[in-house]
Amino acid sequence: MLASSSRGQTPPGPESILLRPRAEGRNRFLRHPPWRIVLSVIVHLIDGTFELFRYFLSPAAAFDRSAPAELRAVRGVVGSVLGMLEGGATHVGVATDHVVESFRNALWAGYKTGEGMDPVLYAQFQPLEEALSALGVVVWPMVEFEADDALAAAAAMAAADPRVEQVVVCTPDKDLAQCVRGDRVVQLDRRTRELRNEAAVQQKFGVLPASIPDWLALVGDSADGFPGLPGWGPRSAATVLARYQHLEHIPKLAMGWDVSVRGALRLATTLAEQRERALLFRVLATLRGDAPIGADVDALRWAGPRPDFAAWSERLGTPPLQERAAVLAATRTAVMR
Repeated sequence: MLASSSRGQTPPGPESILLRPRAEGRNRFLRHPPWRIVLSVIVHLIDGTFELFRYFLSPAAAFDRSAPAELRAVRGVVGSVLGMLEGGATHVGVATDHVVESFRNALWAGYKTGEGMDPVLYAQFQPLEEALSALGVVVWPMVEFEADDALAAAAAMAAADPRVEQVVVCTPDKDLAQCVRGDRVVQLDRRTRELRNEAAVQQKFGVLPASIPDWLALVGDSADGFPGLPGWGPRSAATVLARYQHLEHIPKLAMGWDVSVRGALRLATTLAEQRERALLFRVLATLRGDAPIGADVDALRWAGPRPDFAAWSERLGTPPLQERAAVLAATRTAVMR
């Protein structure tokens, strides 16, 4: 889209070319000022492990006989990511849990593990990473850290780039709500198409994104394996944290609270007695922006599939995937000439 004034407009697609006037100095009275080209980029970050679980548990996958059973979820995720690219996404990164355990397991014995996981699902972790890489997508397989940490690090990296108009973190996971910033970094639930900005996070959880780790520390996160503090629920935690934001700012005595919460005395006593545990749970809930991703925004630009994607398309039982990817790459190359 070409902007006709110095104010410009919001581009409709993931990447647009905007023309903006240069600073003219002595030539500021020119009738037709010179222009500079500015690329407006939307970055999409995907939780590959969540997507793998989603497709593995999909009822439709059970009736799919076109892909081998041991790769059906992989085929679903690869086809979905390719569909995003066909829909206009230009800069894409996928984070995965290469293994289930992380550094957090050493901090809390009850933290989530791979125990009880269907071996058919677990066996698709590495093939997913290899198939997506063959598609030409940047993949971050996490070992010491978790996929959520990589998404947080990538969101911060992309948001710091002035060329990026918006960062879309594709996962409904409440942990990632802490990464949301205004309308610049948002969450997308790809299944429901719900887009959650900072105002929506506050509406859903009752706290700002920066307080999500504190909220989880009090409420707990059963998916990650830590229980929170007894008696604290989503509503009481939201009421208190909406006022004090962080655990260390909450007065130790209930009489010092200037918000009305049912059972305040009991809640304050529990927090005072288990403050160290609450702080530990907050560490578990806080995503690590220093997770090693080794990529910048330019590296996330999709440039087409690798030659070995043809073999992966065959292995996934869907040869047309290769043709779709090749046609898309050729089309984009032609448009950029």
